[in-house]
Amino acid sequence: MRSLSNPYCGAALSDPILTDVPYPSVDAEAPRALLARCPHANVTPLSTAPELAAAAGVAEVLIKDERSRMELGSFKALGAAYVIACDSAQGQARGTTYVTASAGNHGLSVAAGAAAFGAQSIIYLADTVPESFADRLRSVGAEVVRAGADYEASMDAAMQAAADTGAVLLSDSSWPGYTVRPHRLMEGYLALMAEIFEQIDAPPTHLFLQAGVGGLAGACAAIARVHWGDATRIIVVEPEAAPCLIESIEAGKLVETTGLVSAMGRLDCKVASLIALKGLARDANDFMAISEAEGDAGAAFAARFGFESTPSGAAGIAGVLAANGTLGLDADARVLVILSEQSDA
Repeated sequence: MRSLSNPYCGAALSDPILTDVPYPSVDAEAPRALLARCPHANVTPLSTAPELAAAAGVAEVLIKDERSRMELGSFKALGAAYVIACDSAQGQARGTTYVTASAGNHGLSVAAGAAAFGAQSIIYLADTVPESFADRLRSVGAEVVRAGADYEASMDAAMQAAADTGAVLLSDSSWPGYTVRPHRLMEGYLALMAEIFEQIDAPPTHLFLQAGVGGLAGACAAIARVHWGDATRIIVVEPEAAPCLIESIEAGKLVETTGLVSAMGRLDCKVASLIALKGLARDANDFMAISEAEGDAGAAFAARFGFESTPSGAAGIAGVLAANGTLGLDADARVLVILSEQSDA
């Protein structure tokens, strides 16, 4: 594990590429209002994890458990499907074809949202994504196209398909000239934080947020700052194989990283979302990169106590364990983590 104290916290990263990029939304009421109309909407539990607290040497660990979210098994259900629901409310979804690349649950959210609102979906998958996941996408009504050796190649293919066919690109990342839909998508994630604000009795001292392109982390950190101010130390957790946020913060500008394929596949993203980077540079206190072994250990530890997930889904838990008493994790610490997805098993 390596960590970096964020020198931009409370200020801003001055990279010119971020000038016209919006900060993450903090309007949780918009997604909550749409969720209230969804028959599969449900408030996910906030559970205590005394075994993890004991192992980490802290007073308390709270786990926001997203594994049952809207019967799709992941917080991602709040993202792309919310964008499509907003399109539908404006009369723009029915008959539309949405295309995206996915390393996992984002694709399910696109597929489910499209099916619910009379649209079609085409999901581009890299060769590394298991066929079992491709079958899950097909079962929700998506067309699956294999494209390339990694996530970046599948995203290139999805972008080209949108340009060639006029389909709507619905990515969970953002880049110059593409911010409107991912900004709204990140807004959908705020619903889980709004639930936490009602479930928790006091601000946690620490919030560990796993990140791939950074959408979940950016959204949660932004609204946590609004509600909890500086009371909470926010730590962003990435794989060492894909440290796009920590490397960008260290360099003071957007950095495209390279590396081996990570077993934390949902987090194996080599370039950060610009919206997430801009928000996290302002809102996060620390960034940390965990090894493959630390990611596996976090998932294994969580599974022992009924929190079965993947190394991606349990990366926040892995971060707490890997910190090993650093980052202010003392006997009085009250820690919040998000278990972001169900096990692949």
